[in-house]
Amino acid sequence: MTDLRGATAELHRSLYGREPQGVNGAAGRVNLIGEHTDYNDGFVLPAPIDRHVWVSAAPGIGDRVRVHAADMGDRAEFSLSSLMKDPEHPWSDYIRGVARVLSDEGHRLIGADMAVHGDVPIGAGLSSSAALLVASLRAFASLNRISIAPEVAAHLARRAENEFVGVQCGIMDQYVASLGEQGKALFIDCRSLEHRQVELPRDHRVVVVNTMKSRDLASSAYNERRLQCVEAVRIIGKREAGVASLRDVSPEMLVKHWAELPPVIQRRARHVVTENQRVQESVELLGCGYVDAFGELMYDSHESLRHDYEASCRELDVLVDATLEMRGVAGARMTGAGFGGCTVNLVEGDYVERFTGAIKEKYFRSTAKQAEVYVV
Repeated sequence: MTDLRGATAELHRSLYGREPQGVNGAAGRVNLIGEHTDYNDGFVLPAPIDRHVWVSAAPGIGDRVRVHAADMGDRAEFSLSSLMKDPEHPWSDYIRGVARVLSDEGHRLIGADMAVHGDVPIGAGLSSSAALLVASLRAFASLNRISIAPEVAAHLARRAENEFVGVQCGIMDQYVASLGEQGKALFIDCRSLEHRQVELPRDHRVVVVNTMKSRDLASSAYNERRLQCVEAVRIIGKREAGVASLRDVSPEMLVKHWAELPPVIQRRARHVVTENQRVQESVELLGCGYVDAFGELMYDSHESLRHDYEASCRELDVLVDATLEMRGVAGARMTGAGFGGCTVNLVEGDYVERFTGAIKEKYFRSTAKQAEVYVV
């Protein structure tokens, strides 16, 4: 495995002719279960993956920040006194946004020379953007000797993405990038932000399979589903006190008001309500070591995303369905916003190599596309 942290330091030396003051990183993430629940104030269970974004930094000249992104083959430069979005180098907006929120918090930043290098697949739904945000924030904090608690770092990273980059994401990705621990999942209550680490089974591995399908339609479909969830809350909230989001709707309440909801709203609400239940059950099952039962919930989650939330696609379904015949797979489901991207699979440790070959073969036979496999 390539030492990307060391490679980032070497890149920095070759670019700027001197050692970086530090190299800071953050991991990508995969969501084990709890999809489209975060913006409904619900529950999620993501885990960091063994792929990172690294950012090196050394003092720069004046208030200038120079950044080279190895994976983009591009570089950008900006002034800390005039932080604006850059349509020619949109990847740099994440770094500019971090500088903006730190400045807004009253921190006086010095100029910096920075290099960015990572192996989190871009556009695969594995949160390369959150990893870049948190790694950049850590780099600026280290360079300027600013102490920031992990929870605060997550919120600052989210503010950078919401307010500067302009992506209205939830807190899940930044939370796991900042607080996640390798080999564990992070249970998050997206309303209270209470969280705790959850041990993953040691005899199984989390394996991510990338469909390599573009998620071009994900943004518009995502916004449409958010509005459909709001409509479900509006209708049920007229009849039930204290319903501020689908988090507040119980299965019994949904049944009670089922006939009042338009058919598509019924299905969207049913997914979120049952998915919240699945996440809570998953934490209990993993705590007791019931891996197969957790795997069944993963399959249930995918069926709900496929039929009720309609967030899946043929490629994702092919990958999940292919695992049903594999005795070494406890569970599988799509992960992320959907409409492309990746599946997450819980695979017995000694079956991973066979799984990797078999899933690639089955996927190619059905789609004529080459999948990529990442073992967490």
